Amino acid sequence: MNPPVPMSPSSAEPLAAPGLGPARAQVTGLVLAGGQGSRMGGVDKGLVNWRGQPLVASVLHRLAPQVGPMLINANRNHERYAALGLPVLPDPLPDHPGPLAGLLAGLQHCSTPWLVTVPCDGPVFPADLVERLGAAAVRERVPVAMAATLEDGQLRAQPVYALVRTDCAAALLAWLQAGERKVDRWFERQGRVTVRWDDPAAFRSANTVEELDRLQREAPGRRD
Repeated sequence: MNPPVPMSPSSAEPLAAPGLGPARAQVTGLVLAGGQGSRMGGVDKGLVNWRGQPLVASVLHRLAPQVGPMLINANRNHERYAALGLPVLPDPLPDHPGPLAGLLAGLQHCSTPWLVTVPCDGPVFPADLVERLGAAAVRERVPVAMAATLEDGQLRAQPVYALVRTDCAAALLAWLQAGERKVDRWFERQGRVTVRWDDPAAFRSANTVEELDRLQREAPGRRD
């Protein structure tokens, strides 16, 4: 379970007006598929079946209307991911140091001022994800905007759903080379704004086979 964000719900960013953030062409979308899938028996989660196609394809389909260029971070099955027609980037550091390594790969190869990340196992994230993160980052003049959900009156961080300014690449590399791995701590160090979604199911993911089956049954209409 994702950790609570250390702030009150009222201090998180509410709904933002559209059109205040970076233009779509200024944001690169990165799908994080570099994990080891340990909770799903070691399978490559991005390639498991989701409604007749690889799970990552559904994530890309949902992300495409929100961004300009798109990238995939993956550390195995490179050819299968490349068959989707997008650049595939492995972690630039060894030993699977976590999602920040995937973020670093994206930042180092990003040709736009902003990069947004989504995980390969979350095919039902909000259709206004990038719009709201971008508006909050620009308004607050910070390089990082991170999603969070309101659950039982408490904000819960969704750190793999984040918008990061591309010029943070050098700082992230230094952070990882120093042995640091915590996503939230690095975001805080750079300066971040948290954007609240009141729907606890807004960022449901499939970490296990059971969760994947349940998500396919319970989210039949989240295709917008």
